[in-house]
Amino acid sequence: MTALTTPQTIVGEPEVVEDAAANAMNVATSELWLGLKGAADGIRRLQAHDGSIPDAAQHSDARRHCENIATRLAAFARVFPHDSAYLLAAAADFGRWAGTGFGVPDFLDALLAFQPQQNRVDGLRHLVIFPMYTQNGSTDRLVEAVLVEVIWPDFVGELEAGDYSNALFVPIRFLDFTDGYNTNSAVLFPESVAMRAIPTFTWGAIFADREAARFRRVLREASAITRLELPAAAARLLEDQALAEETFVMWDLIHDRTHMRGDLPFDPFMIKQRMPYFLYSLEELRCDLTAFREAVRLQRADATDEVTRDRAILVQYAVIFDRIFRFAITGTRVRNYDGLGGQLLFAWLHQHHVLHWTDTQLTIDWDGVPDAVLALGQRIDDLYWRSIDRPKAAHWLAAYDLVSETLTPHPASRWAVRDIPLEGPPRGLTDAVMDDEFPLSMFYEALHKKMSPVIESTAGITGVRG
Repeated sequence: MTALTTPQTIVGEPEVVEDAAANAMNVATSELWLGLKGAADGIRRLQAHDGSIPDAAQHSDARRHCENIATRLAAFARVFPHDSAYLLAAAADFGRWAGTGFGVPDFLDALLAFQPQQNRVDGLRHLVIFPMYTQNGSTDRLVEAVLVEVIWPDFVGELEAGDYSNALFVPIRFLDFTDGYNTNSAVLFPESVAMRAIPTFTWGAIFADREAARFRRVLREASAITRLELPAAAARLLEDQALAEETFVMWDLIHDRTHMRGDLPFDPFMIKQRMPYFLYSLEELRCDLTAFREAVRLQRADATDEVTRDRAILVQYAVIFDRIFRFAITGTRVRNYDGLGGQLLFAWLHQHHVLHWTDTQLTIDWDGVPDAVLALGQRIDDLYWRSIDRPKAAHWLAAYDLVSETLTPHPASRWAVRDIPLEGPPRGLTDAVMDDEFPLSMFYEALHKKMSPVIESTAGITGVRG
């Protein structure tokens, strides 16, 4: 089978190329993009779980789709000259995949050429296309194509250039996407791409518009159900998508960099370890509470400019409300580490008497919230600081104790009564953790019944599809 010819110059129908180049601002509705998206959808329908196309009878159609994509990628290199090396490399990878019989795809060359972190300019657009899975979306490595736009307001650039450096962080918003992103996935990570070898990853992108849009929808409904009176600043987030996006970008900037900073246990992101899920809960919560702490610090600092101080206040509200209203009741009850983190924060605030559920109304004493949240963050930081002096099993037990001091374990929990194999390998400890080790409280059971339709409705949501 001969390989596809990879276009090295702009090819295709002249009116198509000229239309896309002249209307880059409207590229999501251009024929150039819609044709590429249609070809990607055509390939997706032919792919197996690992991204290959095992049925030789379908290779003719697959080749036609690849040729279409390669041609359009070469045209897009003119529309997005800042990505021309990547777009042509992706065209070559599609050609190589077709020429070698559509086995498990390998897009390492294209991935290495894509370096969005080098051009973090507000409003800069990218076309990204890879065989990949999507976190919280699809576990199948199918061809996904997304049009995105960078969100990089001046105050974020100043934060990143100062105390909050994060050279890998790329906040983006959706312009359009294939079906793998018509889901809950709000990240674009290079490690999800099909490739022959694992390089050093140099960027990670987060869809701040999706985070902001689903936050606004969930908060609006949850505050109505619980009769919570929102502070005026928090209410602004409900009315202004762009403001909410900037708030989430600031939150994510600090959260993301925290994973590799501080007094950490070994392998802090836990990717290569099989741990009890409550440890993932504490890691994610630690990063969020660090963002909260730094937002408080920036709010109180005399040198903070007006815009940064305003967004710092909003980050605090966003962390609290997203955690207690969306995280706690989103997803299944099978080792739901984000859900557990939301439950823990809610219960901690309640037990420190700054959050109240009285006469079927939720009230929050906002003046007392910062100190309560900072105290929880300090407890987790202390746990991490002690961890390097403890054996793994002892650290896991200490982490469990921290959670169970605030949340009530399942009555059948073996961990709660230490009926666990302490003398065996760590795997036995992990296996003894129940899928729902810390069930929802009665408050959350009732809230979940009312909020489920709203939370489910946020799948596929974006800033313009809200």
